[in-house]
Amino acid sequence: MPHAPLQRSADAPQGRVVITGAGGFMGRYLADRYRDAGRDVITVGRSGSNISWNNAAALRDAVDGASLVVGLAGKSVNCRYTAANRAEIMRSRVITTQRLSRAIASAADPPPVWLNASTATIYRHADDRPMTEAGGEIGSGFSVGVAQAWEAALMRDALPRTRRVALRTAIVLGSGGVLPTIRALARLGMGGSQLDGRWPVTRARRLAGTAHRFAARGGSQMFSWIHIEDAARALNFLEQHPELDGAVNLSAPNPVDNRTFMRTARSVLGVAIGPPLPRWVQEIGAIAIRTETELVLKSRWVLPERLGRSGFAFQYPELEPALRAAYRR
Repeated sequence: MPHAPLQRSADAPQGRVVITGAGGFMGRYLADRYRDAGRDVITVGRSGSNISWNNAAALRDAVDGASLVVGLAGKSVNCRYTAANRAEIMRSRVITTQRLSRAIASAADPPPVWLNASTATIYRHADDRPMTEAGGEIGSGFSVGVAQAWEAALMRDALPRTRRVALRTAIVLGSGGVLPTIRALARLGMGGSQLDGRWPVTRARRLAGTAHRFAARGGSQMFSWIHIEDAARALNFLEQHPELDGAVNLSAPNPVDNRTFMRTARSVLGVAIGPPLPRWVQEIGAIAIRTETELVLKSRWVLPERLGRSGFAFQYPELEPALRAAYRR
């Protein structure tokens, strides 16, 4: 199923778009979408991009006169949190954001809008109430520290002619990301809810801030999500709404708990049975596939308060239609 193009109308955004980290599934989706809308797109990244991060002059020329900059660069967190991976996760976000900020600062005609990725993981483990931009509580640990450093790099420099938005994005449902893994697990009979539980934690992991502490019970950890089409539409909306700057939650208005998410995914995939997975099974599996259980055990309960109050209408506010559309892709 092809992506939906941006609406072409007299008041639709126009002009050049610069996208960093365009090699990821969100970046590819946005680049195609903006091109379909008739906009000139310049990508920045590694192989396959128009501009390399090592070419500061080309980066400055790209953002000079651009209408929109979208920053998505950063190593995937779907890995083991070794010292080397932790360093690269942090470096790949902070350094690229700093380089982009310097390019914008040196531009004669800087872009009016810079939308930069952040993450809804910046909030604490929340199983008691939802986190909004105004009332959310910042968490602790490695992942939260990365998010804080990322946003600090975005806001550090004085850029008086460029409005900046930190996109605190929930799990994006699309043809990439987490959904292929969920489908594979479900078809292997492991598509049940992910149960938290006690697990030994080393001193090294505690010091590194990567130790997940037993918290949610019975798959009750919350799962905040957004369909990739709504994420793209939200970026378009943010570009057109100058009153929105700073942190903005990119998440659907109806998050669910882990049990509901996995049950709905099995229903959409036509898989009848999915026994719950105790934590020890998850920990062993995470070691085998080189990832971390924090990605499914932390309770992320995030609401898009600022988008909602500004009048943004979600195309996929409910989980099941969002999953069906994402898996059809």
